[in-house]
Amino acid sequence: MPGYGTRPATEGTGLLPWSWAEQRLAGSHDYWLATAGSGSGPHLMPVWAVWLDEALWFSCSNGSRKTRNLLADGRCALATDNTAQPVVAEGEAEAVADLAQLATMLAAENAKYQTDYSMDMLDTARNTCFRVRPIRVFGLDVADFTGSPTRWTAG
Repeated sequence: MPGYGTRPATEGTGLLPWSWAEQRLAGSHDYWLATAGSGSGPHLMPVWAVWLDEALWFSCSNGSRKTRNLLADGRCALATDNTAQPVVAEGEAEAVADLAQLATMLAAENAKYQTDYSMDMLDTARNTCFRVRPIRVFGLDVADFTGSPTRWTAG
């Protein structure tokens, strides 16, 4: 992801490479999803997700507050579960209904989480699958807390 940086490369170990962020986006087990609803304020919940085609993909029950929030306003943030090397991705969630894309996402999720979910799980009458292509991503390594903070922006 081009156009990154918050610190001069001469401070600490310098900026982190995009590959560092991608490894953590792909490898995190859980992600913290932050949404906001009209009049309801911020909402933070854990989700499972997969990093696929430069985006985070996850599904939620249609009755959940996070789904209602995202369908009303797709702006959101997702953070990885490792607080020592966090990565936070900001973007806009889009609902995905294309069956081929859903099958690809489900296969990636089954492989990552060692589950055996069928396409029934992604029945759009019960659940919504979202894709978030990051606009901005932030990361840092606490081993170099002042030298490693890095921001990547979509080109």
